[in-house]
Amino acid sequence: MKLYQNPRHWASKKALTTPGVRSVANYGLVKLHTKIFLGKADEDRREERRDHLDDFFDATMDTYVAALRADYSEAEAREITHIQANFDFYNHGWTEMMEFPAGELEAHYERYADFFEIHGITIDDPLGSFRPADGVAEAPSTPEKLDDPEHPHAVGGFADDVYVETEDGDLVVGGGEEPDDVSPADAPVIDDDDVENAAGD
Repeated sequence: MKLYQNPRHWASKKALTTPGVRSVANYGLVKLHTKIFLGKADEDRREERRDHLDDFFDATMDTYVAALRADYSEAEAREITHIQANFDFYNHGWTEMMEFPAGELEAHYERYADFFEIHGITIDDPLGSFRPADGVAEAPSTPEKLDDPEHPHAVGGFADDVYVETEDGDLVVGGGEEPDDVSPADAPVIDDDDVENAAGD
């Protein structure tokens, strides 16, 4: 699928993999993702989906870190979590929130089948072993949208690899190299005080 990659993504990776900062980064990134995707939902459906998305994205933060530990690149690890989310959106009939067309679900699954199988992730069970012990909040489905799905926010044609648009607008396969001077304080949900407090723990 097509992703973007800029210094904030590298800083977020650093924050999510830095002890003491991770919990703050996790919370903030969950809320940020929920806000972004609720913005793609029909206005009268947003609040009923909020708790579900918070729980779901919280679980995918663990997926992201696990993928990094399994030597997937930053872009690949992030794409894995976005694919999980799109499986969930599809299962709920939330087609207006999907980032790629429903017809590409299988292709995206197959690219990461090795990782997904290890963790019990399927299209029908997007979280697999990352599902929280206390579950994920329920939210109403709109299955009727699957009959004639509309994907106003989906970008098709990128199912064969991870494509990354850089800050310069270039489209590259696989993403860029992590800069040497990445600081978790540059993550969009972290400030210098968070980093200083973590260093003192």
